[in-house]
Amino acid sequence: MFYYFFKNVVLIPLLRWVFRPKVEGLHHLPKQGAAIIAGNHLSFSDHFLMPTMVKRRIRFLGKMEYFTGRGIKGKLIAAFFRGIGAIPVDRSGKEAAQAALDTGLGVLGTGELLGIYPEGTRSHDGRLYKGKVGVAAMALKSGAPVIPCAMIGTFEAQPTGKLLPRVVPITIRFGTPLDFSRYEGMEDSRDVLRAVTDEIMYAIWRLSEQEYVDTYAAEARAALRPVDGGGARPASVSVPGREQAAVGRSAAA
Repeated sequence: MFYYFFKNVVLIPLLRWVFRPKVEGLHHLPKQGAAIIAGNHLSFSDHFLMPTMVKRRIRFLGKMEYFTGRGIKGKLIAAFFRGIGAIPVDRSGKEAAQAALDTGLGVLGTGELLGIYPEGTRSHDGRLYKGKVGVAAMALKSGAPVIPCAMIGTFEAQPTGKLLPRVVPITIRFGTPLDFSRYEGMEDSRDVLRAVTDEIMYAIWRLSEQEYVDTYAAEARAALRPVDGGGARPASVSVPGREQAAVGRSAAA
């Protein structure tokens, strides 16, 4: 009840009045049943702009720190994330990945929409980075379709480190659902998980038209720190999933 009140009475009127986001491809979202919405992650604004433009509730996995902050600020952040339907997940320790997988599968098992950012963290420079295979594991284990989503303009509105967003044109673009039933029973294959993840990232790349970097976002950010000689490690730029897609096709044949 609180979710729909918070979304329909507070967030939607405010965001539509301030940002006037353009939404494309809403017809790709199922009216009922489980599905994974996999999107690029450019800004803190992504957390509330995309979910509020979709009629159905989208459950996101949020890091535990968002829900355990102290003081007035911490309580406001926790209330906000609960208000948008986020689920706290402890990302520390050896069991973090399994905990996130189990929580996501629980959401899909109840027929809900699950929102995932395959990059694992926000892009620090507006580029699209290599996806982590957790999204593939959830898709194969649940059998749910994956709907690629591109947030366009949110990096310019609120890049990492910027407290208040600027008003700029924003587009939220949903793509054709991806069906991975051809890989049924192959969720334990690392090559298949990599191929499925890269196919998802390729679909996001096609929608967002971002520059793609074949490196994990966290590693690319760490590489910004100077290395011996004073320079920074270069990140390779390419097209997502060419080699891995070929591996996946041969595995499914």
